[in-house]
Amino acid sequence: MGKLYYTTKEKVQNYDTTMPLLEAMYSEFKELSKKKPDAAVSKSKIKIANRLLDKVRTVLEDSTSIEFLDLLDEDDVPQVSDVTLILSQYVASMEAFYKRHYGYYENKHQWLIK
Repeated sequence: MGKLYYTTKEKVQNYDTTMPLLEAMYSEFKELSKKKPDAAVSKSKIKIANRLLDKVRTVLEDSTSIEFLDLLDEDDVPQVSDVTLILSQYVASMEAFYKRHYGYYENKHQWLIK
């Protein structure tokens, strides 16, 4: 058995809350990106996305990937393809968090919580 990587109950709860929302948002932007990749994203959508990404960042705050995860710049008015790229990075980081902190331990699948 390799090294065990523990996390906290709060991060697990935040993961369980935010990951389905993040996946849904990424899926929506990915579909939109196929149709209109150069379309501008409204400020209200950027605020909604950033509110979710802020919460996701609390899960990933101890991760080495955090330095590569940016929030969306409201003043820059990103294109749909830019948002899709950023969301894909967050999804990948959350999947890595899951793989690192969830596994088969003590004869059952579970989170490794301190």
